Amino acid sequence: MKKFIFLFLSLALSGAAKADSIQVNDQDEFVSVIAGKTLTRPWIKIIVTADGRIEGRGIRWDVEGTWTWKNGYFCRDLFWGGDPLGYNCQEVQVTGESIRFTSDRGAGASAEFRMR
Repeated sequence: MKKFIFLFLSLALSGAAKADSIQVNDQDEFVSVIAGKTLTRPWIKIIVTADGRIEGRGIRWDVEGTWTWKNGYFCRDLFWGGDPLGYNCQEVQVTGESIRFTSDRGAGASAEFRMR
């Protein structure tokens, strides 16, 4: 049930890509973008640390995991409420104070977060 709610929220709340977005292709650039920021969406708050950790809360459950940068993509292994969401490499785009992750190396579903 949690996975269905998360997938529904991720798909329903993501908007169309903006023309002035910049694709992030480099780990150092990614770290400079997310450093000291909390990524937020309705009912979701996460922190992606420079040392490869992901932590936060989604709806009522904890979000935790790890990430690495591989071949121009943000690759994460994520758990939500203790349930594995799996490993996935994602394209990253930044527009102003927003960051968009698109699963399956840019070919899948997208989720956009505000950076605060």
